[in-house]
Amino acid sequence: MAASEDIVSSWSCKQVARWLQVEGFGEYVELLCDQHRLDGPSLLALTEADLRGPPLGLCVLGDIKRLIIALCRLQRLDRTRLEELGLRPADSLPDELSPGGDWNRDRADRRRTGGERASNGSELRLRNGERSAYDAVCHSHSNGRYRQQLAGRLDPEVWKTIISSIYVFFVFGFTSFVMVIVHERVPDMRTYPPLPDIFLDSVPRIPWAFAMAEACGLILCYMGLLVLLLHKHRSIIFRRLCSLMGTVFLLRCCTMFVTSLSVPGQHLKCASKTYGDSWGKIQRALLIWSGGGMTLAGVQTCGDYMFSGHTVIITLLNFFVTEYTPRTWNLIHTISWVLNLFGIFFILAAHEHYSIDVFIAFYITTRLFLYYHTLANTRAFQQSRRARIWFPMFSFFECNVNGPVPNQYHWPFSRPAFMRTLVG
Repeated sequence: MAASEDIVSSWSCKQVARWLQVEGFGEYVELLCDQHRLDGPSLLALTEADLRGPPLGLCVLGDIKRLIIALCRLQRLDRTRLEELGLRPADSLPDELSPGGDWNRDRADRRRTGGERASNGSELRLRNGERSAYDAVCHSHSNGRYRQQLAGRLDPEVWKTIISSIYVFFVFGFTSFVMVIVHERVPDMRTYPPLPDIFLDSVPRIPWAFAMAEACGLILCYMGLLVLLLHKHRSIIFRRLCSLMGTVFLLRCCTMFVTSLSVPGQHLKCASKTYGDSWGKIQRALLIWSGGGMTLAGVQTCGDYMFSGHTVIITLLNFFVTEYTPRTWNLIHTISWVLNLFGIFFILAAHEHYSIDVFIAFYITTRLFLYYHTLANTRAFQQSRRARIWFPMFSFFECNVNGPVPNQYHWPFSRPAFMRTLVG
């Protein structure tokens, strides 16, 4: 809905909600329109102080500034009605910045001349300082890389998503090859019996439990695919999923190659196995990779215990489902967490991994997910030199993502038409 299609002061709450969705502020529709019944006149009267203070209490600085910029554009479109209401345009943008983002040089020169004639030196410095700041705003607005960010939109950057897909594709292939090498070095069960483990020693083995763990993982996978399909910012979410999953599994390659633990149970028929030449190892690695390392696909592996790859997949999918669905979807979140916890229990109940394998996998996955998203939502750290040095891949993937990704959904296909209306 273009802002010029109607007089802003005559908008209803629904029209304001549609405008917020178009401008990229869909996550605030419930707060502003449903809870506080914001219509056209009240939208025009909204100030930055209103957004920051109670009862709204917005705390994301980037969203506050972008919303004020969008409000200034609306106020310019309905300036006459604004004066009738006894209001004046917000001071967040100067007069020189037009609704389209163009700089009016004549008015800028007049303002600068007036400031230079001012007798108060501090006022002159303030005006010059304002001009420099707004020059930076306009420069960012004219730069194609940041145009959508100031407008409250997120650039999908599909080419980066393709790079992250290639990255995780390579890591999975490398992991499969390392698993083949680890199988050749698995300790002899007669010389190295299973290590003491409180959980494995206390809970009897359930033969079908590992298949149930993989079933939980498959359900979470289908839930994650559905979220990706319907989410408006699916490209960013999939890029983050690939980068996190690839990084965790690359770390797993290092740990299981460096340290070979003894087989956790006598029921596992694991023995050191040599695949001969390099071609035989590659064929075995391709078999593991094509089956996703799952026993349901007929893949049997040995020696890859530190740490649990199944726990990584289940936990990461759970966190992505709960992070990129609205907070009010309590049923979906509950199902996701139940599948995650039961999947972990079934892995242990099958005696396929030591307890420490599962605990470390859960800890590393959750910490990496939380750290990544905390850094991604902190715009100042993304531009720091430290981030570019210590987290180059993070800086590359997230440099143009401005703040938290809003949970907005739409049907990605043109047909059926009712699905676009229903999901939107």
